[in-house]
Amino acid sequence: MKKILVVSAHPEPRSLNAALTGFAVGHLRAAGHEVRVSDLYAMKWKVSVDADDFADDAPDRRLHVMAASERATLAGKLSADVAAEQEKVRWSDAVVLQFPLWWFSAPAVLKGWIDRVFTAGFGYGPEVPPPYSEGALAGRRALVSVTAGARESSFSDRGIHGRLTDVLHPIQHGLFWFTGMTPLEPFAVYDSNDLPEERFAAAKREYGRRLDGLFTDEPVPFRSLVGGDYGRDMRLLPGVEAPGTDGLDLHVRPRG
Repeated sequence: MKKILVVSAHPEPRSLNAALTGFAVGHLRAAGHEVRVSDLYAMKWKVSVDADDFADDAPDRRLHVMAASERATLAGKLSADVAAEQEKVRWSDAVVLQFPLWWFSAPAVLKGWIDRVFTAGFGYGPEVPPPYSEGALAGRRALVSVTAGARESSFSDRGIHGRLTDVLHPIQHGLFWFTGMTPLEPFAVYDSNDLPEERFAAAKREYGRRLDGLFTDEPVPFRSLVGGDYGRDMRLLPGVEAPGTDGLDLHVRPRG
């Protein structure tokens, strides 16, 4: 049995995203796992980082978010809602993010959850292990489940929107891998604005398969900052990549 946190970000409880959240929770629990859910809209999650997150900080002190968040984190003085979500992440063996792709990113409420929960001293910073490696939150698996209104071909290598792996790089690499979590290839439902029942059934079958592999599927093989591939300037060393590799693919080790 594993412990899994599902974070859901859609304002409509009858939406496809809500249905996928419900399916994931039921499927994982039926497999014997323990599941917690953070439904950010239902929780009326506060989106913006501000001084209220660090209420015990000196009120006349200029707000430096990284420094203030680290002081509050290490002293156990974060606001109660942030502390509760951090506890869920610590408790978890895996984190699943469920959201619609809005303007090539996550909804603001989910970005606000990331901004406020992954504080210095918790997800990054000098008091925790180095980023882009077996870092602060190492040992946890991470899966993005995303819906997109556009067709799958438009998120391909020659698609006008760019590859989905590139669109999701800030979450996959910049959140998960930066903090030490191990990201899996994302699960996506395309052309999702009008999803007939047979396609929804097929999506659930595939999503169930991905959830069954949450702890066994091969993760995205991002390069480690401390593995010898990068110099002191945090740039990939010349000649480490396979010939012809460029762009964000430079930061993924060749498979096989």
